[in-house]
Amino acid sequence: MKMIKPKHLERGDKVAIVSLSAGLLGESWAIHKLDIARERLESDFGLEVVVMPNAVKGVKYLDEHPEARASDLMDAFRDPSIKAIFNAIGGKDTIRLLPYIDFDVIRNNPKIFTGYSDTTVNHMMMHKAGLVSYYGASVMNNFSEYVRINEYTKRSIVDILFEPKPRLNILPSEYESYAQDIVRWGEANKDTMRKYYARHIGYEILNGTGKAQGELLGGCIYTFIYLMGTPLWPSLDDWRDKILLIETSDDAVPLSIVEYILRNLEAQGIFKVIKGVIVGRHPIEAEIDEYKACVKKVIVDEGKHYDLPIIYNVNVGHADPIGVFPLGESYEIDCDEKTLTLLEPATD
Repeated sequence: MKMIKPKHLERGDKVAIVSLSAGLLGESWAIHKLDIARERLESDFGLEVVVMPNAVKGVKYLDEHPEARASDLMDAFRDPSIKAIFNAIGGKDTIRLLPYIDFDVIRNNPKIFTGYSDTTVNHMMMHKAGLVSYYGASVMNNFSEYVRINEYTKRSIVDILFEPKPRLNILPSEYESYAQDIVRWGEANKDTMRKYYARHIGYEILNGTGKAQGELLGGCIYTFIYLMGTPLWPSLDDWRDKILLIETSDDAVPLSIVEYILRNLEAQGIFKVIKGVIVGRHPIEAEIDEYKACVKKVIVDEGKHYDLPIIYNVNVGHADPIGVFPLGESYEIDCDEKTLTLLEPATD
């Protein structure tokens, strides 16, 4: 199935903010993040911002009313004046929206959708509807980053959502930040920038040689547990010839969980049919070597996929600074040159 590609954004376009997972955006201690994001979207990008009715009703209400979260998403898709939908933040229960999703509405009203982490579940909804979606650029993490939007992230937002290129070489960031560098949210910290370290590591090839091409599919690996066995989880045929995207959250989750999930993917036969793997840089600095060893152990040592290209240290998801990655579009991993390339315009 040919994926539907939404139209790129232009100055003056109307965009919607939704809260599809945790309702943090509506909490009194966090509402200033909405003010920051709105100002950035309007002044930096020239967009008109509409906040959907349930987006700021807070943690308790949205926890008790997944149907309200889904209603905001569906109404944003139905509204022809809205050109893009930006999710506030991830969480842990987006899968609860599934009974209230109308896939025909999504398919028949294509528009840009962004977010990451637990929002992987929403991206799988977009994939099921046949719509290209954009992994990254959440309201609370990126558009409202304290002091200013990270320049690497901002450049990616422009290249992907506003000014699509026929072919885009996705460069690794020349600086990095980790979980220990997170600036806690609160108005008292709004003038404090996150710490970044100048490092020129570049991409690492964990396995494979030569080039691999395929459409990107995946997201935060921990959400795969919610998705497996549901209508959102891609079939083996859906995975065929894809490039798998995996990244991990900045929560201190035992790496054994990653091992278990990778073994499940192996048992499903997914590593036999995909063309390559893109691995986001692990956000917990002290665990990086252990994490890379875990990925290689399951895919290469146990699965014996000696020729499967695996590229690591990609700025995606929780690997600050992050880029925006179109899902459902074609990429190339070049193991010999250590490059990652988007092979088509990200948006129409």
